[in-house]
Amino acid sequence: MKRPIIGITMGDPAGVGPELCLRILRNPRILRQCVPVVFGDADVLRRVARVCRLPFKAEAVPLEVWRRDPSVTCPLVVDCCSLRGGGVRPGRVQKACGRAAYTYIEAAIDAAMKGRTAAVVTAPIHKESLRLAGVPYPGHTEILAELTGTNHVCMMLASDEITVSLVTTHTAYGHVPAEISKGRILDVIRLTVAAMKRLEKSRPRITVCALNPHAGEHGLFGDDERKIVEPAIRAARKKGFNATGPLPPDTAFIPAKRAVTDAYVVMYHDQGLIPFKMLAFDKGVNVTLGLPIVRTSVDHGTAFDIAWKGKASPNSLIEAVSWAVRLARKR
Repeated sequence: MKRPIIGITMGDPAGVGPELCLRILRNPRILRQCVPVVFGDADVLRRVARVCRLPFKAEAVPLEVWRRDPSVTCPLVVDCCSLRGGGVRPGRVQKACGRAAYTYIEAAIDAAMKGRTAAVVTAPIHKESLRLAGVPYPGHTEILAELTGTNHVCMMLASDEITVSLVTTHTAYGHVPAEISKGRILDVIRLTVAAMKRLEKSRPRITVCALNPHAGEHGLFGDDERKIVEPAIRAARKKGFNATGPLPPDTAFIPAKRAVTDAYVVMYHDQGLIPFKMLAFDKGVNVTLGLPIVRTSVDHGTAFDIAWKGKASPNSLIEAVSWAVRLARKR
């Protein structure tokens, strides 16, 4: 079968993204599955290669040249020419790095929307760097939704051990109740079911978590379950979805429950990401559901403390690329 072309963004240049991309470009497992195309800055990659003593043998082509001739037959770096490697301070929040990271994402999304790549895989970005650069989005999910013109998206963290989808994402805990609605929960269930079916789960079992302790205890600890979560689950079941809950989060992730769950729908970020990262930190993948393109990502951050030190593990990015290939073949 022909290997798909997978676009990979370099992430924040001051983080571990450049090192991870260098490792991906020569990883035998990845090269068997696809042709990787990194959207980044070649000068930064060359500097990181020298510092970390890693090979950098991929061809580098300026972005404008590649747009005129997007043919790809071997691992490639699409050079966005956003900044020079000598101007990057590893492990530091920098305005220029936030702007560059956004440029890589824009270029990769454009390529996928035009069918030049089969999927987009993103290395980690730093939200503070984005903010300094004037980028008005809190993270990848919101950028992807805006640049693809998509209204209904959600974040899913996937692995062979556990899969969770988030009703709210990068939201302060105090704002979470106001952002939860019956329609939003139903949307996330629908998107999750569709994704699991692409992964060959014919009737995926969805466990929906409660918001409050003990699922509200019949209103003693809050009535969000009675007013919002339970009606959403009933509506989902009327549509034929195999959804159960709301389940108290303190028991939702025990082994016995995981054994009868294909994917969880959780109300807020840490409710799902704490158990997910405990069980699948090195193998977890971030998938954006609802987009017209396939997008996956690592499930970790920029790791400024080990940036440019040759210590970054590529395992999560390898998994993200592998999942992107799987999802792209199912579309």
